[in-house]
Amino acid sequence: MSDTRVRPALKREIGLFGATALGIGAIIGSGIFIVTGIVAGIAGPAMVISVIIAGVIAVFSAMSVAELGAYLPEEGGTYAYAQKLISPFAGFIAGWIWIFSNIFVGAAVSLGFAHYFVTLFPAIPVKIIAAVICTLFLFINYIGLKGSVLFNNILVTAKVLILLFFVAFGLGFFHPGNVIPLAPGGAVGILSGAALIFFAYTGFARVTIMAEEVKDPEKTIPRSIFLALGISTVIYLLVSVVAVGLTGAPALAQSGSPLADAIGITGNPGAVLVISLGAMIATASVLLTTIMGISRIVFSMARSRDLPLLFGMIHPRFSTPHYAIAVTGACMIAALLLADLTLVVSISTFAMLLYYLIANIAALRLPREHRRYPTWVPVMGALSCTGLIVFLSPDSWIIGCIGLLLGVTWFLFRRKTVA
Repeated sequence: MSDTRVRPALKREIGLFGATALGIGAIIGSGIFIVTGIVAGIAGPAMVISVIIAGVIAVFSAMSVAELGAYLPEEGGTYAYAQKLISPFAGFIAGWIWIFSNIFVGAAVSLGFAHYFVTLFPAIPVKIIAAVICTLFLFINYIGLKGSVLFNNILVTAKVLILLFFVAFGLGFFHPGNVIPLAPGGAVGILSGAALIFFAYTGFARVTIMAEEVKDPEKTIPRSIFLALGISTVIYLLVSVVAVGLTGAPALAQSGSPLADAIGITGNPGAVLVISLGAMIATASVLLTTIMGISRIVFSMARSRDLPLLFGMIHPRFSTPHYAIAVTGACMIAALLLADLTLVVSISTFAMLLYYLIANIAALRLPREHRRYPTWVPVMGALSCTGLIVFLSPDSWIIGCIGLLLGVTWFLFRRKTVA
């Protein structure tokens, strides 16, 4: 009997609002609540320019991903695009990079949630909270997508409202003198800041990972990508300006919870509590969509025999790739012992820039009749992704290349054993 006759299928349950919320949930998260401080230390008040540069670069890659998603609405995102349009090896590397990056992102956001949690309840160890919250969200994903999407919609709405509160309340305490000097790190500082803040944008293509679960994907996927990216960019700009104006870039750079410390300048403990809760909601939302994305990539790769077939099985009751969720979740919890936020941001950004570089190359290979945008769009996307990689730390290069080498080794081993 042919494998195609028993090919597992997923239900289309995600509409435009849910798809857009998935994107916003993946974009607005630990980046704006934590990476803001790191970027402020590198770019100074000019971090606002870094946000704009990273946003423009994200737009180029988003346009490539949008037309790819409309052309090939299959579970797996760039893994599926590269496999079809470039080569099986390119597709495998795209999928492997995604998994490698996001397992550590999941571990980091779990720890980020835990750090904010213990500021309110300091008696509980950070790593215990991180493991518990990670396990909880694995269970939510395990029991079914519909509940996961609904929960994500609630989380996204809450954190957007909290960030808008930060902007509205903080404007009343804005100090123009805090934005001087504008760019103490010069052009290099701005570009290095853009490379790191790109981490905060990398979730814009999350919906393509789950394309087989999206209603009317040819229209919904492109619309949701641009809506999520546009809404998130506006919020990032407003929050960055207000945060710098409240406390200044040097103070932000010294903080592990920059937005909470910035709003603390107002002297209002209630506002600090609201922002701290917002940070926990944001990290929880990113953790939810990260687990969704990783499990679907593993599912897609297993279904194509790039990973063990066990990961391509679907739960008979919940219609979820339960083995993929369980195994990647176990790896995520194990990584909690090794997670370091600053390094994880750099490693994840390195891997995601490679991921989107492959996506832009795949867009260049699209048949002419399926292209929605001029050829220069994916060219600019590929060049800008390559350019940002240069401004990342040497440690991220070393660890990222080790992860890439592990993937190449597995690919060659699998090919040899299958042959």
